[in-house]
Amino acid sequence: MHINFAMWRKASWQLIKMDDKKEWDSLDVISKWLIATRSAVTMVTVYSCIIAGILAGRDLAQSGGKFDWLTFIIVTLGLFIAHGTNNILNDYTDFTRGVDQGYYFRTQYGVHPLVQNFWDKATSIRWFIVSGVLATLAGVYALFHTNFSLTTISLFAFGAIVLLAYTYPFKYWGIGELMIFLIWGPIMITGVYFVLTGGWNWNVVLAGVPFGLSVVSINIAKHIDKSDDDRKKGVGTFPVRAGEAVARRVTQASTVLIYLVIAYLVFVPRYFTPVMLIVFLAYKEALMAIGVMNKARPAEAPKGWDYWPVWFAGFAFNHNRKFGGYLILALIVDMLLRIFLPTFWVF
Repeated sequence: MHINFAMWRKASWQLIKMDDKKEWDSLDVISKWLIATRSAVTMVTVYSCIIAGILAGRDLAQSGGKFDWLTFIIVTLGLFIAHGTNNILNDYTDFTRGVDQGYYFRTQYGVHPLVQNFWDKATSIRWFIVSGVLATLAGVYALFHTNFSLTTISLFAFGAIVLLAYTYPFKYWGIGELMIFLIWGPIMITGVYFVLTGGWNWNVVLAGVPFGLSVVSINIAKHIDKSDDDRKKGVGTFPVRAGEAVARRVTQASTVLIYLVIAYLVFVPRYFTPVMLIVFLAYKEALMAIGVMNKARPAEAPKGWDYWPVWFAGFAFNHNRKFGGYLILALIVDMLLRIFLPTFWVF
């Protein structure tokens, strides 16, 4: 076994499909963890943390404060590992409950170590415990760093509850999607901001909404894609309970709201400079994601579509990547303008 840096990079950017156990066994531990936890998806956690870090850096610089890189790195890594821990638990729970048995949606687009016999349940539990301990240590660090602030304790507790209860029962109750929006939007972004600055800002809460909406659009789209399978398995996701048509409209509305909230923060409280309108450069991907939602999911893969059974989620994911990139770019420029040209952006 050797360290496969190329696989680290690949697994962090795209979902890996693998059927050969010998190939799996030859991978290093980090590669296995990145693949098993679907790190191409969990990278959204890193995006949320970067967004929070930029907002914190901007406000700290304006107030004469100093950005704490060590705390930022520890919290970001901890949350990234926590997301991966949730995915390990998600696979274990669904496998144990029989949801992932057979040719289920989940096993068609990525590696599922339990279903494919790449490891057994005991190994899965060990990986969950190790990952969970590492994530918890980062959370404990944040608690000490903020002197066990009630805000930090509350956010830590909420995150832990969602991590443990998302797969069951939240996803079965049809509120898993709401939890996704809250965690990867206002909760995580505001929480990391609070740990770095020690202050609470409601504009930051609102600034966390667009990326949260972007993430949940992927989640709802994925659940629409597999709603038939979920219905048969008794998994009551939002699209199963509300119906595909309603879920498609909610996804479209979420995509539109992303840009409306950013425009509001630019023109009303002026929390952002007009440079934030850079995010509108993702309009093609946004319109494509919105447009494809006007029709029901096709019964089979369209010609030339290589990502089946993923359909709606593919368009939502593509938009998330483009929007997320422009959002971070815009936030960096916004920060630099406020720090080095404090009067230039006034309008």
